[in-house]
Amino acid sequence: MKRILISALTFILVLSLTLNIGCNLLPASPTTSTPTSSPTPIGPTWTIPPSSNQPSVLPSIADVVAKVKPSVVAIDTELVTTDIFGRTVTQQAAGSGWIIDKDGIIVTNNHVVEGATSVTVTLDDGRTFPADVNTIATDSLADLAVLRIKAENLPAAAVGDSSRLRVGDWVVAIGNSLGQGTRATVGIVSQQSVSLDISQGQTLYGLIETDAAINPGNSGGPLVNMASEVIGITSVKIAEVGVEGVGYAISTNEAMPIIQQLINVGYVIRPWLGVNYTTVNQYTVFRYNLAVDKGALILNVASGSPADLAGLKAGDVITRFAGKDIAEMKDLTRAIHQGQIGQKTEIVYWRGQNPSTASATLIESPAPG
Repeated sequence: MKRILISALTFILVLSLTLNIGCNLLPASPTTSTPTSSPTPIGPTWTIPPSSNQPSVLPSIADVVAKVKPSVVAIDTELVTTDIFGRTVTQQAAGSGWIIDKDGIIVTNNHVVEGATSVTVTLDDGRTFPADVNTIATDSLADLAVLRIKAENLPAAAVGDSSRLRVGDWVVAIGNSLGQGTRATVGIVSQQSVSLDISQGQTLYGLIETDAAINPGNSGGPLVNMASEVIGITSVKIAEVGVEGVGYAISTNEAMPIIQQLINVGYVIRPWLGVNYTTVNQYTVFRYNLAVDKGALILNVASGSPADLAGLKAGDVITRFAGKDIAEMKDLTRAIHQGQIGQKTEIVYWRGQNPSTASATLIESPAPG
């Protein structure tokens, strides 16, 4: 009797579970369902575009190098300095240059020959010539220099128009890389018209940025286009951890007017105001109790200069020059150099706690020395 009762209870339990499961399997009532909408097509008629079968033709770098390399020179210098113990030591350095005229005129960077007591030029054919360090024409602001060797009928490089460059154009850097002879590296133009602060008071303008490898010894060498024309003078690179393939060349359009003056005159004639100055910063504001936190602080004024005749004095802060705002010293340098000799210029400056306005007429910069 017990077995019959247990079996009956088991049958009832199984039947109950089955009915419950069956109920859960039934479709939901249409009144409780959530309606969904079909997605809207983005482009019903779009098809995969056909691929181009045109092969990309790379330029012949070897042809470019073969044409320009005979015009590239290695420059070795010696510089007499003193060490930390006051002893006189001679340092050697290496750089590059390129022949701009067949009668031995060579272009390089100022920092390659600056302060050198001895300069030796080695041509691509192996011939070596000394350069007279007393006749080297230099311009530190633009980091350019021109020297001459006693040689004739040299292979001068062609000069191109750097304004025609485009980002992505192929370029080749040729120079005395690492002081181990003339080498060539290839890359592209990655940016144009770059301004770069090199040191306090020196900013290079009109630079071409390239990812062509630039190493010590390349300085002064040419950056050339695929027409074998010099479109830049290799000058600096960024050497920092995590930075790869960032080098700069002074564009020929920026450099050639300066190079011409160095050849014709021996130095660069620029508009001149006659002041030395520095950037206003937190230290100068505190040190001189300045009323402004931006501008160019005048450190001294040359006697008889346009600034002197205009009444400017050491301690004044120039905040506006020829209609341009001056926030730091490079702004004033650029504004002066963009002026014209003989141009009458309005200058806004602060003396103590008071703003003032003066007028100065720019004149030719005096010869160095």
